[in-house]
Amino acid sequence: MERLHEKYLKELAPKLKSDLGLKNVMQVPRLKKISINTGIGAIKDNKDLLESFTDELTELTGQKPYIRKARVSEAGFKIKKGDIVGLTVTLRSERMWAFLDKFINIVLPRVRDFRGLSTTSFDNSGNYSTGIREHVIFPEINPNVVKSIRSLQVTIVTSSNDVDRNRALFAALGMPFSKGEGK
Repeated sequence: MERLHEKYLKELAPKLKSDLGLKNVMQVPRLKKISINTGIGAIKDNKDLLESFTDELTELTGQKPYIRKARVSEAGFKIKKGDIVGLTVTLRSERMWAFLDKFINIVLPRVRDFRGLSTTSFDNSGNYSTGIREHVIFPEINPNVVKSIRSLQVTIVTSSNDVDRNRALFAALGMPFSKGEGK
């Protein structure tokens, strides 16, 4: 069992139950999945760059990404129906906990000029999304052999729709929120 998952089960869930005034431990918010999405933009025509980036995304997530194809043609973006437009990976269970542990403790501290994550990035369903500008900050990626630097969107989906409960969950997990923003 992953270190962060074990800590959540043994320490954080009971503590959150009492702090949030919940009657049952099943009411405590928990993580359901982490979705990592990226658009491929200009590399869609270069098969070598696309394959290289797919391998890098596989390496940093631990599973092969799903190739997203365009559903309709869009002349303004020079996209035809069926063209590859992005990659997505959905992590659950142990891979999800391992990725979140690595994301909080290794990746975010490596971000240049990092001042904390925004506390306003929760959607109406209580899920948290953040963007990473350069995928080379992940420790698995060797920046000397990367052919194209791409950005990633990381979405963490929880079981609760309450933003305040989810904010408390992420703070307990060690998510480095910025201190200057309003709640």
